[in-house]
Amino acid sequence: LRQSGYEVFDMLIPDAEAGKTIKVASGLWANLAEAGFTRSDAIVGLGGGAATDVAGFVAATWMRGIRYVNCPTSLLAMVDASTGGKTGINTDAGKNLVGSFYTPAGVLADTSTLATLPNDILIEGLGEVAKSGFIRDGEILKILSDANNAKLLREFNGDDLENNNELHELLVELIERTVKVKVYHVSSDLKEQGLREFLNYGHTLGHAIEQIEHFRWRHGNAVAVGMVFAAELAQILGYLDAGDVAYHRSLLDSLGLPTSWQCAKDADAAFECVLNLMHRDKKARGNMLRFVILDGISNPIHLDNPPIEAVKEAFERVYKQN
Repeated sequence: LRQSGYEVFDMLIPDAEAGKTIKVASGLWANLAEAGFTRSDAIVGLGGGAATDVAGFVAATWMRGIRYVNCPTSLLAMVDASTGGKTGINTDAGKNLVGSFYTPAGVLADTSTLATLPNDILIEGLGEVAKSGFIRDGEILKILSDANNAKLLREFNGDDLENNNELHELLVELIERTVKVKVYHVSSDLKEQGLREFLNYGHTLGHAIEQIEHFRWRHGNAVAVGMVFAAELAQILGYLDAGDVAYHRSLLDSLGLPTSWQCAKDADAAFECVLNLMHRDKKARGNMLRFVILDGISNPIHLDNPPIEAVKEAFERVYKQN
C-alpha cells in the first residue's frame, strides 16, 4: 500500500481473543481520531479471525461506518471470520454479544500466509471446515475422511507448505468449498434470522466453553466439541443414529481436534455454568434454548426448547471427569 502511494497507519492489537475487547476497540478509535480518519478512508484487517472481527467492528462503528478490507492469514479466518459480515467484540457477559453485521469491501485470502502458522492453529481451523461438511457439503467430509488427507493436515508443517503441492491444493480446495457453504447461508440471510443460524452448528456449547476457559481454548477446538455435543443431543432425540455420532468423533479425532472437554468443576457444576451461558446465546428466544442439530448428515435443523434432561445427558457424554 505504501509503495502504491497510500498513507498507511499501523495499529497492532493483542493476539487472538485478547484483542476483541472494548478496551482494544477504544484504543483503535482513538488512533483513528488522531490520524484523522474520515469516511473516505479504509481499514485493513490483517491477521487471524480475531483481528478481522475487531477490524470490522471498528470500521462499522467509526463515523457510523467506513470501508474495510479483510486479509485473513489463518485457516480459521479464511473460511469463517473474514467473510460473511459479522463483526464483534467479547464482553464479560459472553462472546460476540456486542457487534454488527457489516460486510467488507473485499477479502484477500493469500494461502501463502498459511506457511506462517504453527500446527495447532492450522488444525483449529479444520473445526470450521468440518462443520461446513456436516451442515451442507458432504464432499468436504469425504475429503477429510481420506486417511492420507487427514494425515497431511494433522501433521501440517508450515515450513513444508511451499514445496508440498499436494498439501497446498488440498487446503485450497477445502477453503473454496467452505467459503461457498458460508456464502450460501449468508447471501439470503445476512442478519441471521434463520438459514444463517445453521452456520452456528457446534457453537452453542463451543462459545460457552470459550467463555468458561477465558478464551484459552481456541475457537475451532471448542466448536469441534460443540459439534459432538450437538450430535449426541440429536441421537438422544432420534434425529441421528449412533453411527453418525461415532462418525463425528472419529473424523474430528483423525484431524487432531478434541471431542471432549473438562474444567475444574464436576459435571453437575460445569453443566450449570454451561446452561447459564447457553441462555445468553444469540440464537436463544426469550428464555427458550435453541440449538442447531442434524436430522441426518448435511441436513441441519433448528431444535427449540429440547428437554433439559436430554441436554444434560448430551453434555455428560462429552464432559471428561477429572
